[in-house]
Amino acid sequence: MTQRLLVYVPPHPLIKHWLGVVRDVATPSVLFRSAITELGRWLTYEAARDWLPTQDTTVQTPLAACPATFVDPQVPVAVVPILRAGLGLLEGAQTLLPLASIYHLGLVRNEETLEPSCYLNKLPEKFDPQTRVLITDPMLATGGSIMTAMAELTHRGVDPALTRIICVVAAPPALQKLSAEYPGLTVYAATIDETVNDRGFIVPGLGDAGDRIFGT
Repeated sequence: MTQRLLVYVPPHPLIKHWLGVVRDVATPSVLFRSAITELGRWLTYEAARDWLPTQDTTVQTPLAACPATFVDPQVPVAVVPILRAGLGLLEGAQTLLPLASIYHLGLVRNEETLEPSCYLNKLPEKFDPQTRVLITDPMLATGGSIMTAMAELTHRGVDPALTRIICVVAAPPALQKLSAEYPGLTVYAATIDETVNDRGFIVPGLGDAGDRIFGT
């Protein structure tokens, strides 16, 4: 089977609710931050389906032995938040993946050229090839930052087929770039918007996610 980029927009009422909250320009920073955390939680829940490695065993209930399935703790799981806005989704993701290692990647976009540059890279030199990697980045707009992140991760041995990206809003330019370069990748988004303006912002989008999360 030919690999292709998969993009899921889960039809979950809580995801729709919190998306509406973060879209609203009147939402104060403290509520915006809580809403992003909730989106991180529910999008991670959806992304973990058929992704987290499991092992089958038997447990003893108070009455009898029965089959049981557990998340396999031997297979490494990593979360990579793209700083700074990715930190907003991280808190929700961590509640569902408490044993995951956290590797921070700081990227900043030049507002004139829209090209990203890296100011912090805490990725290990090499990942175990079986590592499940979850990337948190609220906005996939022009694709510059997420493409840089994917290049860094694959260079260190990460398998795109075992990688999941969670974002709040995705736009066609970023998805097209990911599809061309990483066809085995899977993206979970609260929504997909139609356009990116000449400043690199998704329209209608939700503005600058980092500024709104941190009140700056």
